Amino acid sequence: RLLLEQEDTDGDCQITIHDSGPKTISLGTADSDGHRKFEIRGTYQLSNLLQELALAASHGRKHVVLDEARLNENPVDRLSRMIRNLFWDGLTRRIDAEGLEAICADPKNRTADHSPRIYIPYGEDEVFAYYKWVSETRPHLKLEVEMLPKDITPEYVKSINDRPGILSLAMRKQIDDQGNVTFKGVPFIVPGGRFNEMYGWDSYFEILGLAVDTRIDMAKGMVDNFVYEITHYGKILNANRSYYLTRSQPPFLTDMAMKVYERLTEDDQSKKDWLKTAIRAAIKEYHTVWMSEPRYDPGTGLSRFHPTGLGIPPETEASHFDHVILPYAKRLGLTIKEYAAKYQALEIQEPELDSYFLHDRAVRESGHDTTYRFDKRCANLVTIDLNSLLYKYEVDIGEIILRIYNNQFDLEDGTIETSEPWFERALVRKERINKYLWNEENSLYYDYDISQQKQSIYESVTAFWALWAGCASPEQAEKLVKVSLPKFEVLGGLVSGTEESRGPITLDRPNRQWDYPFGWAPHQIMTWRGLENYGYMTDARRLAYRWLFTITKSFVDFNGVVPEKYDVVTLSHLLKVEYGNVGVDFKFVPREGFGWMNASYQVGLSYLTSHMRRALGACTRPEVFFKHKVTKDAAVPLENTSVSDHQRLKALVLEIDQNLASSSSVSDSNTVDATVIKDDTLPVK
Repeated sequence: RLLLEQEDTDGDCQITIHDSGPKTISLGTADSDGHRKFEIRGTYQLSNLLQELALAASHGRKHVVLDEARLNENPVDRLSRMIRNLFWDGLTRRIDAEGLEAICADPKNRTADHSPRIYIPYGEDEVFAYYKWVSETRPHLKLEVEMLPKDITPEYVKSINDRPGILSLAMRKQIDDQGNVTFKGVPFIVPGGRFNEMYGWDSYFEILGLAVDTRIDMAKGMVDNFVYEITHYGKILNANRSYYLTRSQPPFLTDMAMKVYERLTEDDQSKKDWLKTAIRAAIKEYHTVWMSEPRYDPGTGLSRFHPTGLGIPPETEASHFDHVILPYAKRLGLTIKEYAAKYQALEIQEPELDSYFLHDRAVRESGHDTTYRFDKRCANLVTIDLNSLLYKYEVDIGEIILRIYNNQFDLEDGTIETSEPWFERALVRKERINKYLWNEENSLYYDYDISQQKQSIYESVTAFWALWAGCASPEQAEKLVKVSLPKFEVLGGLVSGTEESRGPITLDRPNRQWDYPFGWAPHQIMTWRGLENYGYMTDARRLAYRWLFTITKSFVDFNGVVPEKYDVVTLSHLLKVEYGNVGVDFKFVPREGFGWMNASYQVGLSYLTSHMRRALGACTRPEVFFKHKVTKDAAVPLENTSVSDHQRLKALVLEIDQNLASSSSVSDSNTVDATVIKDDTLPVK
């Protein structure tokens, strides 16, 4: 309480560089029984103190003895430890009697009906009976249990949008303390914040982080949950909520399954049996989802994001589509609410709106909601990211059949699969990617617009997914790295797209969160891995350092925050953009971070040399570490610096001075004079 009263001057229950308190507190030492005092100084140490006190209080402690080393802990070690020991647990969910209360909460639900509700797949009678029992024995949950029909049509999904609910996932039978057979939900990781369910492509990156932290049982369970989704819902879902039943997300199941398989410690036959179940599901998903119309385009032989839902996507904020509906409502003399209700009820037919919402749902299926890259045309684009992923499916399945199952892989119906057709599919897809998506003149992959029959010239960082999948030739890879990579590399990592492609930003044309200047964890990880595949480790390490610095700097300056995304040009997580930024709204101590951001930190550390890790722990800025000039845009903002940062800044300024002294262009007009630390109290400009 005293710490917050003194230091939390903006009242957000955090201690950050934006607070204007004295940034020092005196506490008694344990060995003197409190008589001698120890000064804790600066934003980082004080926020660590606040976090440690909050954690102790949450465990019912009345007092706590803290080692000074815990408050001065290297920020890289601290963040990695918190992800490993705190954040993953904070993001863990299960759908069973014990876990329902946490998972049923849906901040995205904007209907009048907020009753907790769970939908069970058709034919899962035992599971249905279990949840009915949970509903009866735990009346405080007020749980409604419904069984889905055998055939889940877009019309049915639309009909239950006013009764949204969670979709059940895999269960394991167990014997309880009384000897009765019961069920336990297979656990999974959620992204965090308002995303309180198991997401499709988020889960792949979370699994990469879990693998680094040797939490293989959790990763294995998430693969099992995806197998359950394909078996009972027909696809890996956008997420396991009822309004996502017609929508998938970028497919990663084969690589996901192999990452787990390679780390399993069971006997060889058990590992093979488990992998077989996952690959059978991936083969089903490949044929029935991505290689079937409408997602398959027979003209190009490539695939696209094209979900089959109807009407207005229900998971958005109530006013999200007001600007779209307003002109149509005005035309008929209706309010937005009246028009939307009539449109949803099919009392109004409007093909232009049908097209708009088709593309909007396709954007959401792509995972990139939203971006000007896909604006009003996503369902018409065969994209480089999706087709790179499907190329990886084809190669993975072929290699798994050949290497693990001796080129004889039996499906559930008794059909025997061999590797040759899968390698042939990969070869054909690679040729079509080169024909339709590769641009030799610009040394970049683009999406292809099947309606206009030409490439969509939007420069997206997902072009580097071709390196991750391995479908680029060595010559194409070299051109991507030498010519195109610099377009996306900025101070804090990789931007989603170039500023030129995004276009001008105005009041009527605001920023979109998957465009410049924003950077996202999946794009960083995919590019690191892609560069590594083709031997460009120096570039991968440099990009990893930039991204990890962005995360570490916010973690140090803003009370341990780990958000959903960053502005990687200004290195800020305080964003004015659609949907805001998930993961920033917490009190005292972060307990979750954000799923794929956590993973990117753990994975990214594996790319750093020991020297790079030491520099990152000292918060050495990328332009200093990589010996670039400090420009005006990249100047260190000393105005908001607290006393605690003194020693780190002193070392930083010394390094800048040495760097500038050795530079041959110190007279450049963009060079900023280094700040001088005059004494040991405050930094003076």
